[in-house]
Amino acid sequence: MGRMVYLKDVVTLNLNEEKCIGCGMCIEVCPHAAIGMNSVGRARIQDRDACMECGACSRNCPFEAISVQAGVGCAAAVINSLLGRKEGECCCLIESETVPPAGKKSTCC
Repeated sequence: MGRMVYLKDVVTLNLNEEKCIGCGMCIEVCPHAAIGMNSVGRARIQDRDACMECGACSRNCPFEAISVQAGVGCAAAVINSLLGRKEGECCCLIESETVPPAGKKSTCC
């Protein structure tokens, strides 16, 4: 199976490398492995398009090195769907190792 993809190049996820001390909390809480460690033991954004903007990383970073506008992306769509709301459809795609069919949608997350 391929990886989950939100919308390419639109995620609000940002990392301030100067504030990061490498505690790894963001990696522990990220449900889609959008964040990893670099070679010097600090956080790095390894798959920006996998971020569903849930906000877990920014809420759990003790040094405020990560910011994301939570609730604007896929996570909000999942919550709205569970609550029976019609607006806010999810836009996640399954991206396979080969080129997927254009516009193939999946159920989110």
